[in-house]
Amino acid sequence: MKTNHTLIQPSRYRFIDQSSLGPAFSPLQSFAMDDALSMSVGEGMSPTTARLWVHHNTVVLGIPDARLPYVSEAVDYLKSEGYQAIVRNSGGLAVVLDEGVLNLSLIFPDSKELNIHDGYDAMVSFIQLLFSDLTDEIEAYEITRSYCPGTYDLSIRGQKFAGISQRRVKNGSAVQIYLDVTGSGSERAYLLKRFYEIGKRDEDTRFQYPDINPRVMASLNELLGSQLSVADVRDRILTQIYKLSGEVVPAPLEGQEIEWFNKRLEQMIQRNEKALDHLR
Repeated sequence: MKTNHTLIQPSRYRFIDQSSLGPAFSPLQSFAMDDALSMSVGEGMSPTTARLWVHHNTVVLGIPDARLPYVSEAVDYLKSEGYQAIVRNSGGLAVVLDEGVLNLSLIFPDSKELNIHDGYDAMVSFIQLLFSDLTDEIEAYEITRSYCPGTYDLSIRGQKFAGISQRRVKNGSAVQIYLDVTGSGSERAYLLKRFYEIGKRDEDTRFQYPDINPRVMASLNELLGSQLSVADVRDRILTQIYKLSGEVVPAPLEGQEIEWFNKRLEQMIQRNEKALDHLR
Protein backbone atom coordinates (compact mmCIF):
# COMPACT_ATOMS: atom_id res chain seq x y z
CA MET A 1 0.00 0.00 0.00
CA LYS A 2 1.37 3.39 -1.02
CA THR A 3 2.19 5.78 1.85
CA ASN A 4 0.73 9.29 1.68
CA HIS A 5 3.23 12.15 1.55
CA THR A 6 3.67 13.80 4.94
CA LEU A 7 2.98 17.30 3.55
CA ILE A 8 -0.63 16.40 2.74
CA GLN A 9 -1.30 15.25 6.31
CA PRO A 10 -1.27 18.40 8.46
CA SER A 11 -3.32 18.60 11.67
CA ARG A 12 -5.64 21.13 10.04
CA TYR A 13 -6.52 22.41 6.56
CA ARG A 14 -7.85 25.79 5.55
CA PHE A 15 -10.26 25.47 2.64
CA ILE A 16 -11.07 28.19 0.11
CA ASP A 17 -13.48 27.31 -2.68
CA GLN A 18 -13.51 29.76 -5.60
CA SER A 19 -14.59 27.21 -8.19
CA SER A 20 -18.04 28.68 -8.78
CA LEU A 21 -17.33 32.43 -8.92
CA GLY A 22 -17.99 32.59 -12.65
CA PRO A 23 -16.37 34.47 -15.56
CA ALA A 24 -15.96 37.71 -13.58
CA PHE A 25 -13.31 36.02 -11.40
CA SER A 26 -10.01 36.98 -13.04
CA PRO A 27 -7.08 34.56 -13.35
CA LEU A 28 -4.88 37.45 -12.24
CA GLN A 29 -6.76 37.37 -8.94
CA SER A 30 -6.08 33.65 -8.62
CA PHE A 31 -2.32 34.00 -8.85
CA ALA A 32 -2.36 36.95 -6.45
CA MET A 33 -4.44 34.83 -4.04
CA ASP A 34 -1.88 32.06 -4.02
CA ASP A 35 0.95 34.54 -3.40
CA ALA A 36 -0.91 36.06 -0.45
CA LEU A 37 -1.73 32.63 0.95
CA SER A 38 1.87 31.47 0.52
CA MET A 39 3.02 34.43 2.58
CA SER A 40 0.38 33.78 5.23
CA VAL A 41 1.07 30.03 5.47
CA GLY A 42 4.81 30.67 5.41
CA GLU A 43 4.50 33.14 8.31
CA GLY A 44 2.46 30.67 10.35
CA MET A 45 -0.63 32.91 10.21
CA SER A 46 -2.58 30.25 8.32
CA PRO A 47 -2.52 26.45 8.33
CA THR A 48 -1.82 24.42 5.19
CA THR A 49 -4.40 25.59 2.67
CA ALA A 50 -6.34 23.97 -0.16
CA ARG A 51 -7.83 26.41 -2.69
CA LEU A 52 -10.07 25.47 -5.61
CA TRP A 53 -10.52 27.67 -8.66
CA VAL A 54 -12.09 27.59 -12.12
CA HIS A 55 -11.60 30.14 -14.90
CA HIS A 56 -13.67 30.39 -18.05
CA ASN A 57 -12.12 30.21 -21.55
CA THR A 58 -8.66 31.42 -20.57
CA VAL A 59 -5.25 30.50 -21.90
CA VAL A 60 -2.63 31.07 -19.23
CA LEU A 61 0.69 31.81 -20.93
CA GLY A 62 4.19 31.40 -19.59
CA ILE A 63 6.77 34.14 -20.06
CA PRO A 64 8.40 32.32 -23.05
CA ASP A 65 5.02 32.17 -24.81
CA ALA A 66 4.77 35.95 -24.71
CA ARG A 67 8.07 36.05 -26.64
CA LEU A 68 6.90 34.03 -29.64
CA PRO A 69 7.88 35.78 -32.90
CA TYR A 70 4.23 36.18 -33.98
CA VAL A 71 2.58 36.17 -30.55
CA SER A 72 0.19 38.98 -31.55
CA GLU A 73 -1.32 36.88 -34.33
CA ALA A 74 -1.40 33.85 -32.03
CA VAL A 75 -3.29 35.74 -29.33
CA ASP A 76 -5.68 37.08 -31.97
CA TYR A 77 -6.36 33.46 -32.91
CA LEU A 78 -7.19 32.62 -29.27
CA LYS A 79 -9.55 35.60 -29.14
CA SER A 80 -11.26 34.45 -32.32
CA GLU A 81 -11.88 31.12 -30.59
CA GLY A 82 -13.39 32.89 -27.57
CA TYR A 83 -10.39 32.76 -25.21
CA GLN A 84 -8.62 35.50 -23.29
CA ALA A 85 -4.87 35.28 -22.68
CA ILE A 86 -2.95 36.21 -19.52
CA VAL A 87 0.64 35.65 -18.39
CA ARG A 88 1.19 33.86 -15.09
CA ASN A 89 3.87 34.35 -12.45
CA SER A 90 4.69 30.67 -11.93
CA GLY A 91 6.79 28.51 -14.22
CA GLY A 92 5.78 26.60 -17.30
CA LEU A 93 4.13 27.23 -20.65
CA ALA A 94 0.60 27.76 -21.94
CA VAL A 95 -2.34 25.82 -20.49
CA VAL A 96 -6.05 25.92 -21.31
CA LEU A 97 -8.62 26.67 -18.61
CA ASP A 98 -12.38 26.40 -19.02
CA GLU A 99 -15.45 25.28 -17.10
CA GLY A 100 -14.36 21.63 -17.32
CA VAL A 101 -10.95 22.25 -15.78
CA LEU A 102 -10.66 22.32 -12.00
CA ASN A 103 -7.56 23.92 -10.50
CA LEU A 104 -6.29 23.02 -7.05
CA SER A 105 -3.63 24.88 -5.10
CA LEU A 106 -2.09 23.27 -2.03
CA ILE A 107 -0.17 25.85 -0.05
CA PHE A 108 2.50 24.42 2.24
CA PRO A 109 4.77 26.03 4.89
CA ASP A 110 8.53 25.77 5.41
CA SER A 111 9.49 25.94 1.74
CA LYS A 112 13.04 27.00 2.65
CA GLU A 113 13.57 23.76 4.55
CA LEU A 114 12.03 21.50 1.90
CA ASN A 115 13.37 20.23 -1.40
CA ILE A 116 11.34 21.68 -4.28
CA HIS A 117 10.47 18.12 -5.34
CA ASP A 118 8.65 17.57 -2.04
CA GLY A 119 5.85 19.93 -3.11
CA TYR A 120 5.45 18.19 -6.45
CA ASP A 121 5.58 14.73 -4.88
CA ALA A 122 2.97 15.76 -2.31
CA MET A 123 0.55 16.85 -5.04
CA VAL A 124 1.10 13.62 -6.99
CA SER A 125 0.41 11.64 -3.83
CA PHE A 126 -2.77 13.64 -3.18
CA ILE A 127 -4.20 13.14 -6.70
CA GLN A 128 -3.40 9.43 -6.71
CA LEU A 129 -5.20 9.13 -3.37
CA LEU A 130 -8.10 11.31 -4.57
CA PHE A 131 -8.97 8.92 -7.41
CA SER A 132 -7.73 5.67 -5.86
CA ASP A 133 -11.23 4.17 -5.95
CA LEU A 134 -11.39 4.71 -9.72
CA THR A 135 -7.86 3.88 -10.90
CA ASP A 136 -4.40 2.86 -9.76
CA GLU A 137 -2.83 3.85 -13.10
CA ILE A 138 -2.05 7.53 -12.46
CA GLU A 139 1.64 8.10 -13.19
CA ALA A 140 3.93 11.13 -13.05
CA TYR A 141 6.40 11.59 -15.90
CA GLU A 142 6.84 14.00 -18.81
CA ILE A 143 4.42 13.63 -21.71
CA THR A 144 6.75 15.27 -24.21
CA ARG A 145 4.21 16.21 -26.89
CA SER A 146 1.59 17.61 -24.51
CA TYR A 147 1.15 21.30 -23.84
CA CYS A 148 3.20 22.63 -20.92
CA PRO A 149 5.20 19.39 -20.68
CA GLY A 150 7.03 18.69 -17.44
CA THR A 151 8.44 15.99 -15.20
CA TYR A 152 5.29 15.97 -13.08
CA ASP A 153 2.70 15.58 -15.84
CA LEU A 154 -0.03 13.22 -14.62
CA SER A 155 -1.26 10.65 -17.10
CA ILE A 156 -3.14 7.38 -17.44
CA ARG A 157 -1.82 4.94 -20.05
CA GLY A 158 0.26 7.68 -21.64
CA GLN A 159 -2.46 10.31 -21.96
CA LYS A 160 -2.05 13.45 -19.87
CA PHE A 161 -4.95 14.90 -17.88
CA ALA A 162 -3.12 17.20 -15.45
CA GLY A 163 -0.03 19.35 -15.03
CA ILE A 164 1.63 20.72 -11.92
CA SER A 165 3.52 23.96 -11.28
CA GLN A 166 4.96 25.43 -8.12
CA ARG A 167 5.60 28.96 -6.92
CA ARG A 168 7.54 29.77 -3.77
CA VAL A 169 6.98 33.07 -1.98
CA LYS A 170 8.81 33.89 1.24
CA ASN A 171 8.60 30.70 3.36
CA GLY A 172 5.50 29.25 1.71
CA SER A 173 4.94 27.37 -1.52
CA ALA A 174 1.85 27.11 -3.70
CA VAL A 175 1.71 23.85 -5.64
CA GLN A 176 -0.86 24.30 -8.40
CA ILE A 177 -2.46 21.62 -10.55
CA TYR A 178 -4.99 21.80 -13.35
CA LEU A 179 -7.26 18.79 -13.72
CA ASP A 180 -9.03 18.24 -17.04
CA VAL A 181 -12.21 16.73 -15.62
CA THR A 182 -14.80 17.01 -18.40
CA GLY A 183 -14.77 17.76 -22.12
CA SER A 184 -12.13 16.87 -24.69
CA GLY A 185 -8.46 16.96 -23.77
CA SER A 186 -7.46 16.67 -27.42
CA GLU A 187 -9.58 19.69 -28.40
CA ARG A 188 -7.85 21.78 -25.74
CA ALA A 189 -4.51 20.53 -27.04
CA TYR A 190 -5.43 21.36 -30.63
CA LEU A 191 -6.19 24.96 -29.60
CA LEU A 192 -2.63 25.33 -28.31
CA LYS A 193 -1.15 23.40 -31.23
CA ARG A 194 -2.59 26.07 -33.53
CA PHE A 195 -1.47 28.82 -31.12
CA TYR A 196 2.15 27.68 -31.45
CA GLU A 197 1.92 27.10 -35.20
CA ILE A 198 0.65 30.64 -35.68
CA GLY A 199 2.98 32.19 -33.09
CA LYS A 200 6.19 30.50 -34.22
CA ARG A 201 5.67 29.67 -37.91
CA ASP A 202 9.00 28.48 -39.32
CA GLU A 203 11.15 30.88 -37.31
CA ASP A 204 14.19 29.61 -35.43
CA THR A 205 13.82 30.43 -31.74
CA ARG A 206 16.23 30.13 -28.84
CA PHE A 207 13.47 28.58 -26.74
CA GLN A 208 12.12 25.17 -27.76
CA TYR A 209 8.34 25.34 -27.88
CA PRO A 210 6.32 22.11 -27.66
CA ASP A 211 5.36 20.17 -30.78
CA ILE A 212 1.89 19.24 -29.57
CA ASN A 213 0.18 15.99 -30.49
CA PRO A 214 -3.47 16.35 -29.38
CA ARG A 215 -3.83 12.57 -29.08
CA VAL A 216 -1.59 12.44 -26.00
CA MET A 217 -4.07 14.49 -23.95
CA ALA A 218 -7.47 13.55 -22.55
CA SER A 219 -9.87 14.43 -19.74
CA LEU A 220 -10.43 12.25 -16.69
CA ASN A 221 -13.90 11.33 -17.94
CA GLU A 222 -12.46 10.21 -21.26
CA LEU A 223 -9.76 8.15 -19.56
CA LEU A 224 -11.92 6.62 -16.85
CA GLY A 225 -15.15 6.23 -18.79
CA SER A 226 -16.74 8.21 -15.96
CA GLN A 227 -19.31 10.99 -15.64
CA LEU A 228 -17.49 13.13 -13.07
CA SER A 229 -18.37 16.82 -12.85
CA VAL A 230 -16.15 19.59 -11.54
CA ALA A 231 -18.46 19.74 -8.52
CA ASP A 232 -17.95 16.00 -7.93
CA VAL A 233 -14.17 16.42 -7.85
CA ARG A 234 -14.55 19.45 -5.60
CA ASP A 235 -16.51 17.29 -3.13
CA ARG A 236 -13.89 14.57 -3.34
CA ILE A 237 -11.16 17.06 -2.48
CA LEU A 238 -13.06 18.43 0.51
CA THR A 239 -13.75 14.92 1.79
CA GLN A 240 -10.13 13.90 1.28
CA ILE A 241 -8.55 16.81 3.12
CA TYR A 242 -10.89 16.14 6.04
CA LYS A 243 -9.83 12.48 6.11
CA LEU A 244 -6.16 13.47 5.99
CA SER A 245 -6.33 16.08 8.75
CA GLY A 246 -9.51 15.66 10.77
CA GLU A 247 -10.17 19.41 10.76
CA VAL A 248 -11.09 21.69 7.85
CA VAL A 249 -11.67 25.41 8.37
CA PRO A 250 -13.32 27.48 5.59
CA ALA A 251 -11.82 30.94 5.83
CA PRO A 252 -11.53 33.83 3.33
CA LEU A 253 -8.62 36.28 3.24
CA GLU A 254 -8.53 38.74 6.10
CA GLY A 255 -6.44 41.58 7.50
CA GLN A 256 -2.81 41.47 6.39
CA GLU A 257 -3.66 38.81 3.80
CA ILE A 258 -5.93 41.26 1.97
CA GLU A 259 -3.11 43.83 1.86
CA TRP A 260 -0.74 41.22 0.45
CA PHE A 261 -3.35 40.15 -2.09
CA ASN A 262 -3.93 43.72 -3.31
CA LYS A 263 -0.20 44.32 -3.68
CA ARG A 264 0.36 41.06 -5.55
CA LEU A 265 -2.66 41.69 -7.79
CA GLU A 266 -1.23 45.05 -8.79
CA GLN A 267 2.08 43.33 -9.59
CA MET A 268 0.26 40.75 -11.73
CA ILE A 269 -1.55 43.53 -13.62
CA GLN A 270 1.75 45.33 -14.23
CA ARG A 271 3.44 42.08 -15.31
CA ASN A 272 0.70 41.46 -17.87
CA GLU A 273 0.75 45.01 -19.15
CA LYS A 274 4.51 44.74 -19.68
CA ALA A 275 4.45 41.25 -21.21
CA LEU A 276 1.53 41.88 -23.54
CA ASP A 277 1.84 45.62 -24.11
CA HIS A 278 2.99 45.12 -27.71
CA LEU A 279 -0.29 43.34 -28.46
CA ARG A 280 -2.47 46.36 -27.71
